[in-house]
Amino acid sequence: MTLAEKAAYLKGLADGLKLDESSDETKLIKSVIDVISDMALTIDDIEKITDDLSDTVDEIDEALADVQDELYGDYDDECDFDECDDYDDGEDVYYEVTCPTCGEVINVEEDVLLCGETKCPKCGEALEFDLSNIVDECGCDCGECEHD
Repeated sequence: MTLAEKAAYLKGLADGLKLDESSDETKLIKSVIDVISDMALTIDDIEKITDDLSDTVDEIDEALADVQDELYGDYDDECDFDECDDYDDGEDVYYEVTCPTCGEVINVEEDVLLCGETKCPKCGEALEFDLSNIVDECGCDCGECEHD
């Protein structure tokens, strides 16, 4: 039963009581029922508008998804921005490291990796990173080159 139907039911109940139309209580009850009826109709209108807006937003969302697919294509077959070396969005870079003691795979931020050590969050083992054999961007392993 909708709110409007419930309000109509209340009005029918009040009419069936055959209340004295001249009493203040009857005037109050009828006024309250009128307000309830008006509110019920307004709420029904709002629900209809909200449903229409929701449908419109869903259509816009679907259309936007189609436009994005058309413009950007499907990234499954292309490079994922998070995995590209050339893509830098200013976010921190993380590396997966496996603890040799407990086998836990943890993500280590690049800055922590460059410090040379951290602790395993699972077992507390001290993990040390030797970066001396890392090849520079220029292809040499001297560690003294300056890159632009």
